[in-house]
Amino acid sequence: MSVARNQARIARDLWRRLQPLARGTPAVLQSLLADRRFGSRDRRLYRELLVTAIRHARVLAPLADAEDETWAAHLALACAENRDTALFREAFAAASSAAPCEALAKEGHTAPSALDLVPEWFATEVDTGQPAASVASALLTRAPLWVRLQTSDPSRVFAEWAALNWTSAPHPALPDAWRLPAETPVTSSLAYEAGHYEVQDLGSQLILASLGLDPATAPAARWLDACAGAGGKTLQLARLLGPAAQVDATDIRPAALNELRARATRAGLRNIRTVPQLAPSHFGSYDGVLVDAPCTGSGTWRRSPHLMACTTFADLDAAAALQGQLLADFPRYVRPGGLLVDATCSVFRRENRAVAAAFLAAHAADFDAEPPACDFGFPPLADGPAGLAITPGLHDNDGFYVAAFRRRPATTPL
Repeated sequence: MSVARNQARIARDLWRRLQPLARGTPAVLQSLLADRRFGSRDRRLYRELLVTAIRHARVLAPLADAEDETWAAHLALACAENRDTALFREAFAAASSAAPCEALAKEGHTAPSALDLVPEWFATEVDTGQPAASVASALLTRAPLWVRLQTSDPSRVFAEWAALNWTSAPHPALPDAWRLPAETPVTSSLAYEAGHYEVQDLGSQLILASLGLDPATAPAARWLDACAGAGGKTLQLARLLGPAAQVDATDIRPAALNELRARATRAGLRNIRTVPQLAPSHFGSYDGVLVDAPCTGSGTWRRSPHLMACTTFADLDAAAALQGQLLADFPRYVRPGGLLVDATCSVFRRENRAVAAAFLAAHAADFDAEPPACDFGFPPLADGPAGLAITPGLHDNDGFYVAAFRRRPATTPL
């Protein structure tokens, strides 16, 4: 058996063992690749082939076990072209540089489009101001690595990157956002250990950047990150607001808050406080409340393609219900004149504009929609609340949504 055919056999076996695809798939994949018979190059090859298979799961699923050649040809045409995949691609890809799905067409299967690779309800739910097919294509591409500088003197960062031969480039509209190749081991550098930068997708960075926060206008602002998780946006918010501000962070997961504290310490940010449980004394005390609500994560599918394969319409409804509940819970913490910010990493109307519209309808006496201070060139949404759909792929970013609501200065006592 040739080396490439053995690679195909092992990849198909791993693929079968990876089924069914679920939210725990990344952990299962990591466990499978920990097999001692695999060297580092083998792991890189099979990771690439299996992630490609996950991304194309909807068109690979109908293939029978007897169609191993077609399965391998599809992967060979669709996977990344690099030193690790060269032998596999040479053996199974067509001699021409055909489109990734032509192998299926040659075997009598219909060549799928980008919309064939996403859930069947995707086109009716996607809501970013761009055609559904364009959004699907962006979510099927490979994501780069974005980091956010959190130092006023990044010269040490750039010097170390240069010494390590890491290539990097800044985003033209967001000077703290820098792009590096996807496989760069950025968390192993001395600059990272010193807290001079954090890994954070560009789209995630644009959420807070779109608000136009200016510490000069409110140097002692108080903000609450209500669903802080491990604190990526908490750290960014603390840096945007400046050292005189205070950012409280809360989350229902103690482990996440522990990680946030460690990251804040590493970054040298002393204006972050973790609050495991909010109390009535916090009512009306914040200039801004960020509700980065749990969601389906559809905007991150290019990084987490297993979610594309296992997200159902019922998941969409459940996420929207939770988001609506969170938005109903947190207005009480916003002071008169303050902001309530709704954010998700979803591209679906049901989780984004529909939730924002329902909030405004229920709180019309107290809150007004506030347009983004900067839209970064993202297409405007045609109707509904003045939210910003951070369209996936436009700046090589993941997909997000953000809507801001301003509490009216003249409001009833809390």
